This record gives sequence, structure tokens and C-alpha cells, in this order.
Amino acid sequence: MENKIHQKVEDDIYSKDSVNLEDIIGKLLTDKKLTISTAESCTGGLIAAKLVNYPGISSVFMEGAVTYSNEAKMNRINVSKETLDKFGAVSKETAAEMAEGIAKTSDTNIGLSTTGIAGPGGGTKEKPVGLVYIGLYINGEIKVKKLLCDGDRQMVRTQATITALDLLRIELQIH
Repeated sequence: MENKIHQKVEDDIYSKDSVNLEDIIGKLLTDKKLTISTAESCTGGLIAAKLVNYPGISSVFMEGAVTYSNEAKMNRINVSKETLDKFGAVSKETAAEMAEGIAKTSDTNIGLSTTGIAGPGGGTKEKPVGLVYIGLYINGEIKVKKLLCDGDRQMVRTQATITALDLLRIELQIH
């Protein structure tokens, strides 16, 4: 029975031991000599904080930027005004531009971004509280993942952080 369960959830298991996610990512990044930078909006630096828990991450983690405002997204990581005007700060298009922008401005192989509505206010019918987009740029390839998180502000931020890191882990194992 345990083997059948393991087969069903295997892609979602990042460790059978008591190793944490940031240690797995840190080892993958350093072993593969891939550099990373982060651009965070709704997670407010939580991803960067998790990454720096790994001893030796300084050899591959170049920087983390909290680009909370539209101005910061445009000025710091080159998200276009047109994208923000047409799709909004919370969109797959903005998440993609954020990930690519931080990678290019930091000269890293990988850019990881988050943009979303953590709440408690700010949501609409089209873009509810808990909506988060995660952008991942790896050596010219861009992926965006959409999340609908539950809970209060801290829960949304925590779920987005863990999901972003897990997406990174999965992609690092492929590349």
C-alpha cells in the first residue's frame, strides 16, 4: 500500500529524509553551478530568506529584490509599462517579465519571481485574494505557474514561497 501511495505522489515528494527544501535546492544549484536571483512582490523576500538558509549559497545566489511597486518592477527589473497597463501587476505576463528581468539585470542563469494578492484586501472577482503567479526563467526558458492560495495573508505568502521553491526544485532536477 505504501509503495502505491508513493508512486501516486512521487513528483510532489522532494525528500524521503528530513532534508528541507532549501537544502535540496542549494545543493542542486551549487552542484550544477547555476546562479540565481529573485524578484519578489507578494512574498516580500521570503524566497530569498529561505535560500540563504543553505550554507554556501553565496557562491550561486547573487541577489534578491523586493519589487513591490509597479515603479520598482519597471525601474529595477525592466517590466514594461505596457505589460503592467494591459495585464496588471498580478498577471502571468508580469511574472514572466519579472523572472527574466531579474535574471538579466543580475546576470544569473535563473530568475525566480512572485506577484500576487496576499490580502486581506485588494482582491476582485477577476483577481481574488490568494491569486499568485510564479515566474521562473532558466537559461532563456520561461515558465509561469498560477496559484490560488487559501488562508490569511501569511498563509498566502507562505504557500507561494513553498510552491515557488518546489517549482524551482523540479526544474533544477530536469535541467
